[in-house]
Amino acid sequence: MSHIKFGTSGWRGIFCEDFTLDNVRVVVQAIADHLRVEGLADKGVVVGYDARFMGADFSRETARVLAGAGVKTYFCQRDTPTPVIAHEILRREAAGGINFTASHNPYNYSGIKFSPVSGGPALPETTNDIEKRANAMLGEVVFKGIDLESAAKQNLFEEIDPREEYFETLKGLIDLRAIADSGMKIAVNPLYGSGRGYLDLILEEADVNVVKINDHLDPYFGGKPPEPAEDYIQDFIALVRSDDAITLGLATDGDADRFGILDSDGSYIEPNYILALLFDYMIRKKGLSGDAARSVATSHLIDAVANHHGVKILETPVGFKFIGEYISEDKILIGGEESAGLSIRGHVPEKDGILACLLVAEMVAVEQKSLRELLNDLYSRVGEIYTKRINIHLSPQLEAALPDKFENPPEKIGERKITEIIRIDGQKYLLDDGSWLLFRKSGTEPVVRLYAEAKSYETLVGLIELGRDYILD
Repeated sequence: MSHIKFGTSGWRGIFCEDFTLDNVRVVVQAIADHLRVEGLADKGVVVGYDARFMGADFSRETARVLAGAGVKTYFCQRDTPTPVIAHEILRREAAGGINFTASHNPYNYSGIKFSPVSGGPALPETTNDIEKRANAMLGEVVFKGIDLESAAKQNLFEEIDPREEYFETLKGLIDLRAIADSGMKIAVNPLYGSGRGYLDLILEEADVNVVKINDHLDPYFGGKPPEPAEDYIQDFIALVRSDDAITLGLATDGDADRFGILDSDGSYIEPNYILALLFDYMIRKKGLSGDAARSVATSHLIDAVANHHGVKILETPVGFKFIGEYISEDKILIGGEESAGLSIRGHVPEKDGILACLLVAEMVAVEQKSLRELLNDLYSRVGEIYTKRINIHLSPQLEAALPDKFENPPEKIGERKITEIIRIDGQKYLLDDGSWLLFRKSGTEPVVRLYAEAKSYETLVGLIELGRDYILD
């Protein structure tokens, strides 16, 4: 029998191996029991799914189990982006949300993401409780289901379409008129995911010239992971490069909580740079003020922007739940991660790739410059910073030796002295020339994720090799 384990963003598994209807029913019952103990069971739960196989089927079975536990379901009529579900939780003041998504993972994965009343990702104390309850019930029939027709008659099941209310919120955060008036032609790529009919539609409704690619339902996601990283969007890059009229390429991942951005020449702009550019733009052009939060693995370019504007940076472990908490508490203007997730004050405490893409479009429209020009302008004001991440695969011997290596760190990396070690998530070595390395061991595979940053690209390349040698030595 499989063991239920919640990661940084819910429980994920492979279809037919551990992600089965029986296990889903148990996890949903565990969530219902958790809500009952918290005194929230009568507030209802928003249930949605992304564009994967059986998303609607898992969601309907979830509604049956919740109804059997006396919990009402607000059921999304079609595959729905994660940030839209988060928005609906807040709008309805629901007890939370159950979202069937594996985000950017390949087609053969699915997952359950539970979001509490805050609308953001659940914090560890919540997922630990659900996990413990679920594992205690595995292999038992601990739930009862009610057919959805009966559930509807008992006011325990209601179908909803949350798109328009979500659009209304975005219209209050984004200057869509500036985007339309700029005359830009924008390419949109939802990667066959649940962002179809969201980013493209809100732009089209604002009379923006939009060209689309990969905008039909395909649970195989075109044979690639639905992740808007450079390696997986070569067809999108080719499209932008083939049309001189396109100003910007905007992509979202499988559940539209992450973003991928192309400049007018088709060049891919790293999410780290987008986060810093938007923070600077929001302060400098939109006249907003406030601090920012970033994960420990995210570029310090945003720190340079904060220092330039006299505001603070809050550093968090990896996982948007920690940034989302700051959004919920209204402590930051913007928060983001190097893995292409961000949100802003006044919005959901959850990654929103749709919002991120629209903010980038507004910035380019207002500034009337390409993203590369904007980045060079930012560098002229705060200094150049370059960043990169690689995966280092470990032999069994290297994996076994890793804890001792991290317990006894060196004084230097190459010729650079380690001035500080940050251990809030992995091992982050700050070096005496302002560069840094972060080593994070994967929780599911024999891999160390190496993040590095330096003030020149040449230094960065050398630093990556030093980090690799340190782990493989």
